[in-house]
Amino acid sequence: MPGFPNLDSAKLSVLVEFLVSGKSKELARSEELHSSRMKYFFTGYDKFLDADGYPAVAPPWGTLNAINLNTGEYVWKIPLGEYPKLAAEGVKTTGTENYGGPIVTAGGLLFIAATNFDKKFRAFDKSTGELLWQATLPFAGNATPATYQLHGRQYVVIAAGGGKDLKSASGGVYVAWALRDKPGQK
Repeated sequence: MPGFPNLDSAKLSVLVEFLVSGKSKELARSEELHSSRMKYFFTGYDKFLDADGYPAVAPPWGTLNAINLNTGEYVWKIPLGEYPKLAAEGVKTTGTENYGGPIVTAGGLLFIAATNFDKKFRAFDKSTGELLWQATLPFAGNATPATYQLHGRQYVVIAAGGGKDLKSASGGVYVAWALRDKPGQK
């Protein structure tokens, strides 16, 4: 995006004050900053939704993908996430918006939360995409999980805070699980 040569020192001062302080009163009062001479301006992120508030395109609306980095080909691709109301009506493979990444353990488990509406934390087989386990979080886990070891035991933890689904409560908790050894392992 090109610079804004039409911003004089007064306009720059208002803009810098807003960026530093977050106060929008001065910005809103400044008609100069919103003048038609401005080549670019931001109006927010509008989503293309249907009358029920769901994405106005065919599902899946969010996927989890495994890609072979040697060939660039998909190994597997699955819908990730559900809308609870649609799932209750039997529509379960819609996928949803996702905010957060996965981790993969040395044992081949892929852990991801990232879904806004169903608040699930899931474990998949990294080779096949098969869902192996899931749990419901108190708030959406819009973060990338972490794994750690303590006294010889491996744990996985996710920060659950929500905030992306305006119809759901937000909070701030860390939820951790201990991983079990595979059968026959110590």
